[in-house]
Amino acid sequence: MEIWQSLPLDCLISIFSLLQDEDLIRASTVCKEWYYAAETPWLWRRMYLQRWSFCNVSQLLSDTETHSWKAYYLRRSHLEMKMETGRSCADYTCKSLRGHKGRIVGFAYLAGNDGCSDVWNCTPVVCSASTDGTVKAWDIHKGVNLWSSPAQSPMQDITVDPVQSVVVTSDSTGTIKTWKGATGEEVASFMSGFSETTLLSFNNKDSSFLLVGTILGSLLVLSCPVLCEVSRHMVCDSFRLNLLLSSPDRKWILAGSKEKFDSSPKVFYSESVCCPAEDEDSLCHSLPVTGCCAAVFLPSQPARLAVIQSDGLFSHKTISVFDLTLKESKYKKEPQAQQVTSFRVELSHRSDVVLEARGSSTLLVADGKHLKVYTFKGELVASFEDHLQPITSLCVDSFRVVTASRDLSLRVLTWRNDPEHGLTLASQYHLLGGSLTRSRGFTRVACDYSSIVASVDSLDGKDVLKAYTFDF
Repeated sequence: MEIWQSLPLDCLISIFSLLQDEDLIRASTVCKEWYYAAETPWLWRRMYLQRWSFCNVSQLLSDTETHSWKAYYLRRSHLEMKMETGRSCADYTCKSLRGHKGRIVGFAYLAGNDGCSDVWNCTPVVCSASTDGTVKAWDIHKGVNLWSSPAQSPMQDITVDPVQSVVVTSDSTGTIKTWKGATGEEVASFMSGFSETTLLSFNNKDSSFLLVGTILGSLLVLSCPVLCEVSRHMVCDSFRLNLLLSSPDRKWILAGSKEKFDSSPKVFYSESVCCPAEDEDSLCHSLPVTGCCAAVFLPSQPARLAVIQSDGLFSHKTISVFDLTLKESKYKKEPQAQQVTSFRVELSHRSDVVLEARGSSTLLVADGKHLKVYTFKGELVASFEDHLQPITSLCVDSFRVVTASRDLSLRVLTWRNDPEHGLTLASQYHLLGGSLTRSRGFTRVACDYSSIVASVDSLDGKDVLKAYTFDF
């Protein structure tokens, strides 16, 4: 022991860098010299960023004067342990958020825990819209309604702009409105002229926009929150534009219709539609696929897009993956989509297919009661049938996957690194949503890092939100 105690501090730190967290904590109890070495911020910072490399480091660095890297690591590890075991009462609390008198058409996190500097002080707020004509904001930790808008025409869709703390809704009359997230005060109103719209909040170059897909196949781009028209583009004439996505780096927008089987979705270079130049057309490219029923951008590869397409036969569908680029010459710019892979998937259920992604090469497909995990090259690495009824929605983050089902349960799965197949999932536990005698099951699910919220399709027409919060 005397030899180890006589080692210089730098040598001890170098040796301790080979230890895991539990061993490092044990080493800190041996003697004063080992304690100082084991408490070195660099060691805990290194372990934190190795385990959670996706984190916003600038956020953490701005708060390290208040909390140490060791404190961050231990607190977050404790939360993940609770999320992995999912024991009722011991690991999480469940609250029913009641107040809507109609069907909930959508909800979204206005403020949430991103797993970085918010691990100590965060009040997740979820906003929901209903056919009862109201928008509501909820503190999901306390389970209370923060504000509610005056009743108006039945709502059709909802999205949020967390950067500006703005809520955006559309109703059955075609009216699009923005609301202050903190108070529910109406900010602006825009008459789209369309009874059905699909909304997507979008930020580009420090400016905020709203993308609106219409029932007649056009894409409107509005400034947000003032709702002034910026540009308008035809995507699929006379068919509902109900597939809107933006790439993680906000450089690309996908727009398409899941109803017109012979049409091709289009990708737009976002700057050309959000900041259009005079007398210049938008930069767009039609993907060489038809019958697109689902699509997703891969989070760690911003310009990589996966789509599920149909050849007309339900059971025969293909996943195609494209890398998007902007080819620039002296006189023009031209978007291009290069197909990097394509493979067949066999689907067994006639419900809507759900497609999500993790990292740069992992795809998840929900097909009826089945959840399947593929590499982007087509290798099926895992398949699960944890539900008794079809999966209606997926929520994916860096730690877990949550599936919502018509059987009124949520299934929590966590990511694992398999020696043979690489990244895969391990099925963990169910979160129950109540009684099927009172509802038709879950319809949507959303997550932040420490909570899960899902909407319940109630038989009495008064839908409910279920909020599951995991305590640090």
